[in-house]
Amino acid sequence: MRDIAATLLDLESRGLYRRRRLLDSAQGPQVRVDGAPKLSFSSNDYLGLAGDPRITEALCEGARQWGAGAGASHLVTGHQRVHEELELRLAAFVGLPRALLFSSGYLANLAIVTTLATPSCEIFADRLNHASLNDAMLMSRVRFRRYPHCDLDALERQLAQSTAPEKMVVTDAVFSMDGDIAPLDRLLELCERHDAMLVIDDAHGFGVLGKDGAGSLSHFQVDSPRVVYMGTLGKAAGVAGAFVAAVDPVIELLIQQARPYIYTTAGPPAVAFALIRSLELMAQESWRRERLVQLSRQLAALLKTSPWRLLCSTTPIQPLVVGKNREALALSDSLAASGILVPAIRPPTVPEGTARLRISLSAAHSEQDVLRLVEALRDAQDAIPSEAGSQ
Repeated sequence: MRDIAATLLDLESRGLYRRRRLLDSAQGPQVRVDGAPKLSFSSNDYLGLAGDPRITEALCEGARQWGAGAGASHLVTGHQRVHEELELRLAAFVGLPRALLFSSGYLANLAIVTTLATPSCEIFADRLNHASLNDAMLMSRVRFRRYPHCDLDALERQLAQSTAPEKMVVTDAVFSMDGDIAPLDRLLELCERHDAMLVIDDAHGFGVLGKDGAGSLSHFQVDSPRVVYMGTLGKAAGVAGAFVAAVDPVIELLIQQARPYIYTTAGPPAVAFALIRSLELMAQESWRRERLVQLSRQLAALLKTSPWRLLCSTTPIQPLVVGKNREALALSDSLAASGILVPAIRPPTVPEGTARLRISLSAAHSEQDVLRLVEALRDAQDAIPSEAGSQ
């Protein structure tokens, strides 16, 4: 029998043990965590909608109209009219023919890859893709190869060498730990040249990039029947769930064969009702995305002389590379002691030697919030040695 206690002790000794924090408040810049007030830079609530009272009221109204739960899978009796309405709106919002709801982005990615990748398919994946895409490739049991992060020359060589009759390129749009953006327009050109499907995980771009927050496809003005697009609804949209958007035959095949869709109870209809309101606010209130741009520029300017390296990112994800696991934890703890919550991200989520603080900006933050964070980081410089400078 496995010695689980020894495994846990080993994680602790290597600075990889993870502990959950307990929130006693709604999401927002100001939260109450583990019994104490904190200024939070740790949420994916990029547009500040998770605690918006208009969405809260829509959730309550949805529950009054549709009840608390769906009660069955979509293919039994769980697909309610409000789910259908949300799918129609999502498809129109991202500019694709049809959309399909899922309970989470993880399930959506599993569904896409395991359903669409046949035994004769070969998958090509960016090395920094999200874990859900990596797990999906493993579960698909088809051949896959990774290419160096955003290295399109390497990807083209791999595609040219492949003799597989079917090919699939899989990528994050916005990479969750570096905050950079995949060149989707050039990726699509490669897919067209080599007759490959392009699967895009836009978990961190939907709502943030593109016209009205329509996401990375809009940002790059990408439009092709080769594209299978996944967006999440619990980050910028502020509620919960995910969706896949594509041409009609792709969506219909997912409905018919995707196990994560067939064997999962439909999401609460009240959530779908709230998400319809969220889409409206995302489109109407462009100031939220403008605020994110302003705050990211402010942070980059203020951290130019920091002993730690702020990666180049134009998205709300602002990674500050510290280096060693324990030093990243110590810096995170130092900020927490001063009332600021920023998570330390360690391997295996990021490569060895690149442990970092993942600073997540929200449209609900103010310039004063960012200034307070930078001042706290400066105060911590003498107490926390820097290991990032040599990397």
